[in-house]
Amino acid sequence: MHRENLLTDNPELYEARFPDTERLAGRWAEDCLRRHRSGSRVLDLGCGTGRDAAYLHRAGRTVVGADLSAAMLAHARTHHPGPDYVHADLRDFDLPQGPFDAVVCLDSALLYCHTNAELDGFLASCRRGLTPGGLLVAEMRNGAFFLGRTELLDAPAVHDFTWHGTTYTSTTTLFVDRAAQLLRRTRIWTADDGSPPHAQRSAWRLLFPQELRHALAAYGFEVLDLHDGPGPRTDPAWHEGAAPSASADGDRLHLVARLTRHD
Repeated sequence: MHRENLLTDNPELYEARFPDTERLAGRWAEDCLRRHRSGSRVLDLGCGTGRDAAYLHRAGRTVVGADLSAAMLAHARTHHPGPDYVHADLRDFDLPQGPFDAVVCLDSALLYCHTNAELDGFLASCRRGLTPGGLLVAEMRNGAFFLGRTELLDAPAVHDFTWHGTTYTSTTTLFVDRAAQLLRRTRIWTADDGSPPHAQRSAWRLLFPQELRHALAAYGFEVLDLHDGPGPRTDPAWHEGAAPSASADGDRLHLVARLTRHD
């Protein structure tokens, strides 16, 4: 099996591991865009295999999907056509297809901004790329969940699935790097095809709700929604039109913000 990054370098395998047949994240994003009366031009940052970008396209939006992975972009163009797929780094982007009416950033992609400088780069790029009144729609892990909570840290999570006759098993361990304010992940892959185990390491920034509000305000954004649910990964029964929670205690954080200052 491919040894660099098993899932992100092998998009078909990624989709087999995370099938998302109901396109929950794309549906949630489209519901947010409709609820807050967004215009039609949307940038999907960290679009991955393109499934959610294609959903938004089918909903009638003009979509640009951006990602750092050439393999993901090639897969998206072939298997999820409609959007314009481009190579871009969410920490610093300036795309000629803009300005956009909304920037969508799903599945914790925003949390790859590990430092304050990278988060500043993301927000400055969003402000530069959005029309006045444009929306930022994002869903991500919630840093506040890990204040005194350890259930995701206490034991490794083990998952397996079969693809093209090979069974893959992942053993995932999470731990909090408090000094760096990162949630670090080590994932060990094994397969029954005789290939040796493969370790992958990644990390997400742990952003706290008030910290996120402060950073957004500094770049001219007004927070419209900031809550833990309902959302595409917090509630299997999530459906369009569900009222947001007033809480921010859960594992996921859902954000809708409007650009009110454009300077």
